Amino acid sequence: MIDFKKLDVSRREEYQSYLRFGGRMCEYSFVNLALWGQQRAAVVDGFLTIFSQANRRTLYLYPLGQGEIKPVLDAIIADARQRGISCCIANLDADRCALLEKLYPGKFRFHRDRDSFDYVYNIDDLADLKGRKFQRKRNLLHRFEDAYPHCQAETITPGNLPAVQDMVYQWYRKKHLDNPMGDFHLEEVAMMRALKDPAALELEGLALMDGGEVLAFTFGSRLTEDTFDIHFEKAKDSAYGAYPAINRAFASYLRDKYPQLRYLNREDDLGLEGLRDAKLSYYPAFLLEKYWAQLEEDTDGTETPLP
Repeated sequence: MIDFKKLDVSRREEYQSYLRFGGRMCEYSFVNLALWGQQRAAVVDGFLTIFSQANRRTLYLYPLGQGEIKPVLDAIIADARQRGISCCIANLDADRCALLEKLYPGKFRFHRDRDSFDYVYNIDDLADLKGRKFQRKRNLLHRFEDAYPHCQAETITPGNLPAVQDMVYQWYRKKHLDNPMGDFHLEEVAMMRALKDPAALELEGLALMDGGEVLAFTFGSRLTEDTFDIHFEKAKDSAYGAYPAINRAFASYLRDKYPQLRYLNREDDLGLEGLRDAKLSYYPAFLLEKYWAQLEEDTDGTETPLP
């Protein structure tokens, strides 16, 4: 059995030396691994291997590293057998699917996971909102600016972090009251972990402040040399237009700070229709397609969700 250990923030640089092979997929962000669910890590034959338990799902992320990968995949398959669980490997792109099929012909069933596709945008599009396609966004921004003429964008620091934490607390309390059956727990836990010490995770954030009130905020982290990952974005429901305002402000801030950035990964839509419509309304440059694979012997021959 693979000796998986709890993710250790102090080993971030070591993990990053492997995660850089993950490309722009948000699941290979160290921040996401540290914040969401229970992630366990092990280095097997020169590859970082992640055993993930989140939202009642247990799976392995496709291992990252250099060298011969088949012994690592063999170890994952054996580990699943020893744990008595289905062998599911996630974070596959088309090339990884092809390699898995080549190494294990006919042994895996592949599933296209549309709900987990990442939305990747040109940073210039979000910072400038030029052209007819963004006219509605500009209209929302004008309404926001008219309603809050003294609103300022501020980087999130220890000085204003308590105000952000209070806004988050109030935001979730309202969501729980409005929708008691809503599933906000996993996100809320991840958010609270992030806000406990953003600097330790090298998170960068921006808040829209109107006096001492936080109208909206966002947090993200560097994913690759040319891509920044947006992890969280929240706005007060009463602040109409605050979402496009914080979206544009952060894109502009990041472009000025990191001229080499080309893309913003705003992650997936979780299969939520409203969230999907919102992400599509910003016209992504492309979607990162993702697949997961399950050992054929662990399936009943039908398309099934992850366990």
